[in-house]
Amino acid sequence: MNRLGAAIVLPLRFGWAVVTAGAQTLAAIVRQGLSTGTPPPASFVRIGFAPMSAQGVALLGCMVSLTPGTTVIDIDLPRREMVLHMLDARQAEAAAAALRRDFEPPLLAWFGEAR
Repeated sequence: MNRLGAAIVLPLRFGWAVVTAGAQTLAAIVRQGLSTGTPPPASFVRIGFAPMSAQGVALLGCMVSLTPGTTVIDIDLPRREMVLHMLDARQAEAAAAALRRDFEPPLLAWFGEAR
């Protein structure tokens, strides 16, 4: 992906992630408030990220924290891992895969490290 494509695609993907995660978070809150189900299991999850500059990782962390239901707790640059708190950790692997699929390619176009 080139930089121009990344500049167009990343905000669109981020906006879509915010909307869908917001709807999922709202649904979990409403279900719990109506006592129609048990609350989803919240958990800390460690995920890896692609090699990129500290600025790229910081932007990725901000995007993840701004997405409802997730918060970045720690970023380990040498190990290329983030610790996230997830409101609903039932599908943690799918959420990590979505981050890698949707956010990493555009960020790598701008902030990827030379190999």
